Amino acid sequence: MELINEKLIQEFHLKPFQVENAIKLIDEGNTIPFIARYRKEATGEMSDEQLRDMFERLTYLRNLEKRKEEVIRLIDEQGKLTEELKSEIEKSETMTEVEDLYRPYKQKKRTRATIAKEKGLEPLALIIFEQENKGDLEELAKEFINEEKEVLTAEDALKGASDIIAEIISDVAEYRKHIRRLIYEFGLITSKNAKEEKSVYEMYYDYSEAVKKIPSHRILAINRGEKEEFLKVKIDGTDEEILSYLRKEVIKDNSPYDAFLTETVEDAYKRLIKPSVETEVRNELTEVAEEQAIKVFGQNAKKLLLQPPIKNLTVMGFDPAYRTGCKIAVIDETGKLLDTTTVYPTEPQNDVVGAKKKLLELIDKYHINMISIGNGTASRESEMFVADMIKEVKHEIYYAIVSEAGASVYSASKLATEEYPDINVSLRGAISIARRLQDPLAELVKIDPKSIGVGQYQHDVNQNKLEESLSGVVEDAVNSVGVDLNTATPSLLRYVSGVSKTVATNIVKYREEKGKIKERKELLKVSKLGPAAFTQCAGFLRITDGKNPLDNTSVHPESYEAAEKILAQIGFKVEDLKEKLPEIRANLNTVNPEKLAGELGIGVPTVKDIIKELQKPGRDPRDEMPKVVLRSDVLKMEDLKEGMILTGTVRNVIDFGAFVDIGVKNDGLVHISEMSDRYVKNPMDIVSVGDVVKVRVIKIDLEKKKVSLSMKNV
Repeated sequence: MELINEKLIQEFHLKPFQVENAIKLIDEGNTIPFIARYRKEATGEMSDEQLRDMFERLTYLRNLEKRKEEVIRLIDEQGKLTEELKSEIEKSETMTEVEDLYRPYKQKKRTRATIAKEKGLEPLALIIFEQENKGDLEELAKEFINEEKEVLTAEDALKGASDIIAEIISDVAEYRKHIRRLIYEFGLITSKNAKEEKSVYEMYYDYSEAVKKIPSHRILAINRGEKEEFLKVKIDGTDEEILSYLRKEVIKDNSPYDAFLTETVEDAYKRLIKPSVETEVRNELTEVAEEQAIKVFGQNAKKLLLQPPIKNLTVMGFDPAYRTGCKIAVIDETGKLLDTTTVYPTEPQNDVVGAKKKLLELIDKYHINMISIGNGTASRESEMFVADMIKEVKHEIYYAIVSEAGASVYSASKLATEEYPDINVSLRGAISIARRLQDPLAELVKIDPKSIGVGQYQHDVNQNKLEESLSGVVEDAVNSVGVDLNTATPSLLRYVSGVSKTVATNIVKYREEKGKIKERKELLKVSKLGPAAFTQCAGFLRITDGKNPLDNTSVHPESYEAAEKILAQIGFKVEDLKEKLPEIRANLNTVNPEKLAGELGIGVPTVKDIIKELQKPGRDPRDEMPKVVLRSDVLKMEDLKEGMILTGTVRNVIDFGAFVDIGVKNDGLVHISEMSDRYVKNPMDIVSVGDVVKVRVIKIDLEKKKVSLSMKNV
């Protein structure tokens, strides 16, 4: 355990107390959001992302230690464990190194070498391998002819001996380690076309790139092309160097069996070592690429989830379509469904007049301020129709384009059926599109994170790892915002720290029975929500207009006494938060957190967090994020001109750039090389999903409907 702690301290540049306390808190069953928010003193203010990364590494290192113990036990049971081997296994830093050392002792399937051993040829193989006997090889081999065991000639004996030596060479851990190093340093990933036909993989039909330089997205693209049988992929560029190294290691100077062993070394490499090491290297490259893709996806998803809500507005959701008509849903400022309809302003009906009449009536009836248009099929035509229609509205009204990724998945889901049992599946998509603008977080948690339309190659990566990572991302996003206890759905509540699916459902049932939850401590009456779960979840659940104003903040109930003392220091009570907030804010600005922490006997980070919450009870951190771009007019692809400066919203960030919504049907691409005048290693260092950016149009391809953008000098 001490060795693991030391590794984590070095790798994450942390202090010993941070690692020890973080591990202890995790092992006790505390959630990452809870530790990050309410145990800052213990962890030295580690963020949720740091804690998750450290926990992932901790899990790997613990599994590595378990595997080492198991391998030592298995070799010992064979009576072959030496102190030197045990020490080598214990010093191993990766699973691959452990498996390399275990390889010679592993139960093998029947191989050419095991068959040769059954024929009694192992002694011959060892004599040749040791290269001490100066006798003639042919004569030596004749001694091992055995008709009963089907060794009929000296040639048969030498062939079997060669197979045994090849396997011995293949099983040497040090050789494999060095060969992997050579491949990583000098190897080339090459791909050729496997089919004589056009495909999206054409750039890889005659492609090669250094193993040490190939970026993650290209590894995943090549893997996909290989899986779909468009590409043949292999690793080249190191065969001669590896063979030279093996010959030097295996064949002694002035060896009597030089020619024989040269052939055997080549066989060992080409038949046994190369295929397995190449597979291992490609698996490792894929694993790193998948981790990168999952990280990119997670960062994009978090930014998307944390986009600011459009508050206190009645919203019309507009789900565009052609033949089946555009589905419309109107929701009030609380998300409650007010009305639905279907209109046909697009082809083939083209009923622009009828659609306009119906929608203007709804806009007037419900005083709609905002129209949320999905970005799918017929979005372009629908946007043109809406932009033209709202010119006739007398009050202020805007529209915004929102991603409808996953809306159809949600519409047909069990959850949507439970929420809207009497509403047609097609209309549920329009409700989701409206709510995504009104409260992206509350709506997007209902959808499988893989379907929310950000990231790249999410269907090519390890699905269990992706699921685990995205679940953590959603959990962090939900808990950083907090959840209204009296309006949250079970799908949102289940992501709150310490709340299971069952408890989420029980909270809603309890709420329905009571009418409204008035205090956080009432949660202790909810079925299956005990004191431990209460500790984990209470600080993340908000009650607006409850009995205690602190229940509408992220101050944890365990710190209520401290909050009361802080208020008392400046001459106020908790109740004053409702009526005297400006005076409280002014007084809190004069407080010295360090001095106050010493007087109260609590940590400085906790004091700072309490002061921040007392200054803005009910604060929504999303309000500080870039706002959604609202539009009142439409921009056509044909309107674009090179050099034009536009404002857009970042929709997706990938390894090679970012896609930006500039108001035309297809998002424009800002390539990584066009993001800044300085070198950019990672696009996420420059932009995030939801950012509002200024861009310049640098290329327009009307035929392919592609727009290239630049963020330089704008």
